[in-house]
Amino acid sequence: MTPETRRQALRRIKIIAGQVAALEKQIEDDRYCMDILDLSLSIQRALRSLDALVLDGHLKTHVVEMIRSGEEEKAIAELQRLYRTQGPSEP
Repeated sequence: MTPETRRQALRRIKIIAGQVAALEKQIEDDRYCMDILDLSLSIQRALRSLDALVLDGHLKTHVVEMIRSGEEEKAIAELQRLYRTQGPSEP
């Protein structure tokens, strides 16, 4: 991970942590279900955004390096594992 990607990822995860704490408080306070769902879905979008940031960094650094060093099969296997685990994204 590049230093810039790490900085951005850490910033995003701190924001997400704040959102999760707010979600916990909403649940404890027995807030309106739609408010809880709105925040939960927002957290999920933020996590997907974090995933995309990390994946982009991985492709631009580690995958490129693996291909340059002749480790194409390893790069392909990693991406296939990720795809099998996570599946295609929802529209």
